[in-house]
Amino acid sequence: GFLEDGILVWDCGRIRQRYLRSPSFPWDVAAVLPTDLLYLCLGPGVPAVRANRCLRAPRLFEAFDRWETRTAHPNAFRITKLMLYIFVTIHWYGCLYFALSARLGLGTDAWVCPNASRPGFARPLRQYLHSFYFSTLILATVGDTPEPQREEEFLFITAGFLLAVLGFATITGSISSVISNVNAADAAFYPDPEPVQRYLRVQGAGRRLARRVARWHQHLRAQRKLPAELAVLRHLPQGLRAEVVASVHLPALRRVGLFQSWERGVLQQLVLRLRPQVFGPGEFVCRRGDVGHEMYFVREGRLAVVAEDGITQLAILGEGLYFGEISLINIKGNTSGNRRTANIMSIGYSDLFCLSKEDLAEVLAEFPSARAMMEAKGRELLLRMGKLDVHAEAAAAAAAEEAERWVQVLETTLEGLQTRAARLLAQLESSAFKLALRVERLECQLQR
Repeated sequence: GFLEDGILVWDCGRIRQRYLRSPSFPWDVAAVLPTDLLYLCLGPGVPAVRANRCLRAPRLFEAFDRWETRTAHPNAFRITKLMLYIFVTIHWYGCLYFALSARLGLGTDAWVCPNASRPGFARPLRQYLHSFYFSTLILATVGDTPEPQREEEFLFITAGFLLAVLGFATITGSISSVISNVNAADAAFYPDPEPVQRYLRVQGAGRRLARRVARWHQHLRAQRKLPAELAVLRHLPQGLRAEVVASVHLPALRRVGLFQSWERGVLQQLVLRLRPQVFGPGEFVCRRGDVGHEMYFVREGRLAVVAEDGITQLAILGEGLYFGEISLINIKGNTSGNRRTANIMSIGYSDLFCLSKEDLAEVLAEFPSARAMMEAKGRELLLRMGKLDVHAEAAAAAAAEEAERWVQVLETTLEGLQTRAARLLAQLESSAFKLALRVERLECQLQR
């Protein structure tokens, strides 16, 4: 297929017409010409008649480029491609060695390839393996080859060493490129632990804290946790980014009891604002009395609601539960206000979704039904905890109704004032018009 206006065309007729008019078509035809038929008159000892097959090399490189962009393991593919290049280079150099040996005479000295009279070298496979081995010794600069005796042999060895230097430089560059690509990919997904460790060493922090930080980074890499996933997806357009994030996190978000009855549009807006966070063992997610700025959803792991001593566990929060929403929603009669009502501590490594107060308010403003459901669940939880003042809630509701009534009265009064003002303006315009007519009549009488 080919791209036309950004759309992939699969029509075979159009593909055929486009290919026949392309500049690569004559080269492809020349590459597949049956030049092997020359073997009938020249014999199979002239492999140069198949040199036109090398015209397919650009197609091979194009296929390599496409495979590299489509494969899930591009670095492994690069290493495999590099090993293929090395093998082909050694093969071709071995063929040149055998051709030079045949020209100088097989078995005429210790440097050239032995002839068929030597035991074991009557088979072409043995001669090929010897040539391949000799080429490997030269191109790997291992040495241990017979000393050349003729000028052609010296030139061949020197050319092989120069080719080996170029090959080593290419291999080193390719391997370093693969390593740098792997490191760059890891840096894009995982935070670098070295700056934190260096900071702890400079500030003289204890080894226990440094080990906790190191274990946290190791857990991210071992479990493939990606705290910077939104930064990785920032170049995608809004719609595609929403689909990617929804396909990854929406199944986990639907396990949260609060969201099971919410419509998909709310969840898609919500999932774009979630920030993954990982808490280590014994780490407090929030403490009682702190000002709440986020709410959390448990994706994986377990958390404990602990008493003030930090040891006694009052309840266990598992996968699919959420907490911290009470301090973000202004529920009437909430005696704790926007303060945290419990101490939440991670038992092991816990993977949570974090949602800020501003993002939650923005989503709930667009979907009032979801806000009503969250307020109802929050009110129910406050009633069980004994932190909901029913009288204050009723007073707040009555005050809201009174304020609404006064607003309606003010709106009615304002409408009456606007009507009276419009009437006065109309009377003023009429009086001004009549006054202008009288002045005009007086001016006419004065002129007469």
